[in-house]
Amino acid sequence: MIIQDNEKRLFTLQTRSTTYQIKADQNGVLLHTYYGPKLSGGDLSRLIRFADRGFSPNPNEAGNDRTYSLDTLPQEYSGSGAGDFRLPSLELELSDGSYVADLRYIDAKLQSGKYTLEAMPAFFGSAEDADTLIITLEDAAAHVRVELLYGVFEAYDLITRAARIVNCGDTPVRLHRAASLCLDFPSADLDFITFDGGHVKERGLNRTRLRPGVQSVGSIRGISSHQHNPFVMLCEPGADEEHGTCYGAALLYSGNFEAAVERCQFEDARLTMGIHPFHFCWTLEPGQTFTTPEAALLCSPSGFGEMSRQFHRAIRAHLLRDVWQDRRKPILVNSWEAFYFDYDHDRLLRFAREAAALGMELFVLDDGWFGHRNDDCSSLGDWWVNKEKLPGGLGALSKEINALGMEFGLWIEPEMVSEDSCLYQAHPDWVLNPAGRPYTRGRCQLVLDYTREEVREYIFQALQKLLDNANISYLKWDMNRALTQVWSVALPSGRQGEVYHRYVLGVYALLERVRQANPHTLIEGCSGGGGRFDMGMLYYTPQIWCSDNTDAIDRLSIQYGTSFAYPPATMGAHVSAVPNEQTGRSVPLETRGTVALSGTFGYEMDLGTLSEEEKTLVVRQIQAYKESYELIQTGDYYRLTPPSPDGAPTAWLHVSSDRRSALLSVVSGQVHAGPPFRRVKLRGLDPALRYRLTGDDTPWPGDVLMQAGYPLPMLGEYQSLRLWLKAE
Repeated sequence: MIIQDNEKRLFTLQTRSTTYQIKADQNGVLLHTYYGPKLSGGDLSRLIRFADRGFSPNPNEAGNDRTYSLDTLPQEYSGSGAGDFRLPSLELELSDGSYVADLRYIDAKLQSGKYTLEAMPAFFGSAEDADTLIITLEDAAAHVRVELLYGVFEAYDLITRAARIVNCGDTPVRLHRAASLCLDFPSADLDFITFDGGHVKERGLNRTRLRPGVQSVGSIRGISSHQHNPFVMLCEPGADEEHGTCYGAALLYSGNFEAAVERCQFEDARLTMGIHPFHFCWTLEPGQTFTTPEAALLCSPSGFGEMSRQFHRAIRAHLLRDVWQDRRKPILVNSWEAFYFDYDHDRLLRFAREAAALGMELFVLDDGWFGHRNDDCSSLGDWWVNKEKLPGGLGALSKEINALGMEFGLWIEPEMVSEDSCLYQAHPDWVLNPAGRPYTRGRCQLVLDYTREEVREYIFQALQKLLDNANISYLKWDMNRALTQVWSVALPSGRQGEVYHRYVLGVYALLERVRQANPHTLIEGCSGGGGRFDMGMLYYTPQIWCSDNTDAIDRLSIQYGTSFAYPPATMGAHVSAVPNEQTGRSVPLETRGTVALSGTFGYEMDLGTLSEEEKTLVVRQIQAYKESYELIQTGDYYRLTPPSPDGAPTAWLHVSSDRRSALLSVVSGQVHAGPPFRRVKLRGLDPALRYRLTGDDTPWPGDVLMQAGYPLPMLGEYQSLRLWLKAE
C-alpha cells in the first residue's frame, strides 16, 4: 500500500511488516525519512536534525542557513558535485565539461500494478499484487530529469526500485554513474554481510562491522561473477536467523555491478547499488532515456530467516517464468561427468537406457555434440551436429530418447566462439577486442559481440534450427569466461563505455527471443556453475546450475549461502560420482542425494559403474524426490544450523505452508572420538500440533521440537538423515 500526502509531499510505503517513507522538503530535496519495522504513520521527517557542520556546504536555497546541507541530509537519490560528499547515485558529465548533478522534486504519481522495465528483468505484478509510485526529480540547470520507480508488494514486504534518467536538454549528457538504489540509515551501527568466493566456492557468507569509509563488493568481469554476488545485507549487530532487524538488497542484473556502503563522518550510513562505474559511460542524446536495472529491497524485523523466506516467496510468485511451473520437473541425468567429450550415438543410448531403467526422466546431452568438438578448444559458434558422433542428428537421438519415456535436453554455450570454428573464420570482427590488439583467451575461447544485432540474429537462427529439428524440452545455457578487452567495432570511440551494459542487454534480448519462440522449453542458466547466479538471470532462466563443485560437503556451504536470497527451486543440484572431481572426497551416495534433493534434483555420473545396491538407493532417492517435490519447491525453508568446520552437523528444514508437514535434513561433518550428544531445534512448526517423525511411533509436540529440540542420532562421518514430520 502507498499513502500519498500531496500537501506535505509525503509518501509512505506500507507492507505487511515494514514502513518506508520519503518526503520532499521545503527546498525540494527528496529525503529518506524511515525504513524499518512497520509504524502506524505520521511525518517522520521530524526525526531529522540540523546543525552547523564545518566543511558541509549549504545549497543556494538555504541562503545563510548553515545548518542545512546536502552533506548531512538523508537523501533518497543522491547527486554529486553539489555539496554531498558521500556515495553518489548519479554522476553527470555535461556539455560544458562540468560534473554536477543536483536534483529537486517535481511531482509524483501512483499507479495500480507493478511498473515494467523495457528489455530488462523485473518483478511482475498485477493490480491485485502490487502498486507503483513514480517520483520525478529534476536538475534544472542540466536539463536532466530522473524518474524514481517504486514497486510495492505488500504481502511479501518487497519494495523494488529503478530509475529512468531523461535528457530534456538540447545537448548530449554523459552518465558516469547511475545507481538503482540509494538508501540512507540514521545509524552506522550495522553489520555488512556479503556472499563471496570464487569458481567452485561460490557465495560464502562474510559478515563484518561497518568501519569508517566505504566498503564495497562488485564485479568488473562482465558477469555478476563467482567472486561476489549482487545481493548484500545490512543488519543490527546481534541479528541472527530469528532475531533483529535486517535489510536485504539485490540487483536484478547479470553484468558489472557495485554494492557499496559508506559509514559517514556523523555515524550514519549510505548504501548504493547499481551498474559498476568501471568503464561505464553512457551518452544520452537530447530526448533519450537511460533506465537502470531493478533493485529489490526487503526488510525483516525478525531476523534473516524471515527475510529469506519472503524473498523466496516473492521470487517464486513474481519473478520466475517457469515453463514447468504447474507440473513436477523431471529427474535429470546429465552426460558430462559420465563421458565428457568421448561418446557416440550408441554409447549415449546405452547410457539413456540405464537412466530410464532407474526412473530418470530427462536426458541432457552436454558438451561435445557440435562442429568437430572433441576438446574445449574448437567449434563454439558452429551450432550444427557432429555427424561422426551422431549420424542421425539430434532429431533421431531425441526420438530414441523419447521412446524410452524420457525427455531430451541439450547443452549450449552461445555467447562464445572458438578461433577453430567456421563462424570465427567467416566473422573474426564479431568478437569483443580492440582492433590490432592480441587476444586474451579464456578456456581457449573468445566472446561474441552481443551488442550487435546481426550477431544475435545469427546465433538465434542457428539455435532455432536445432530446436525445430529435435524435440528439445530443456536447454542448459552456459557461459564459461569473463569479458576482457571489451571493445566493439560497431560503436564509435566515444561510446565504448556502453559496451559492457549493451552486452548484457543483448544477452537478455536473445534469451527472451528464444523463450518466446520456444515456450515449452526450459532454459537453465550456467556460467561455469554459479558465475551468473542472480535475480536478473532468474527472470529468463528460472533455475541456475548452482556450482561446478558437486562435492556434497562443499555444496552445504554453497547452497547455504545461496539460500539467503534465492529459493531452493532455483538451485541446480546433482548427485555426482566419487571421489569427487573437484575435491577428491568420497561421500556416501545417500548423503550426496540428501544434499542434491534440496535443489533441482538430478544425476551426473556414469550410471554403468553403479553396484546393484547403489542402483536400489538411486531408485529410492528418485522416489523421495517425487514425494518431497512440492514441499521442497514451494514450502518455507529454514536454516537450522550453518555448515561448520568443526564437524558439527548441518541441518535444514522444509515446512509446508499449512505447517502440517515438514522435512528435516541433516548432514554430519568430520567425526572425532567422543562426539557430543546433539539436538537440533526445529522452526516453523505449529506449537499446538503433534508431529509423527519417520521411524518414531511416539508423536512429538511442535513446541517441544522447537524449544527443546530433537535429539539427533550418532551419525558417522559425512552421513545424512532425512526425516518426515506429519501432523496428527
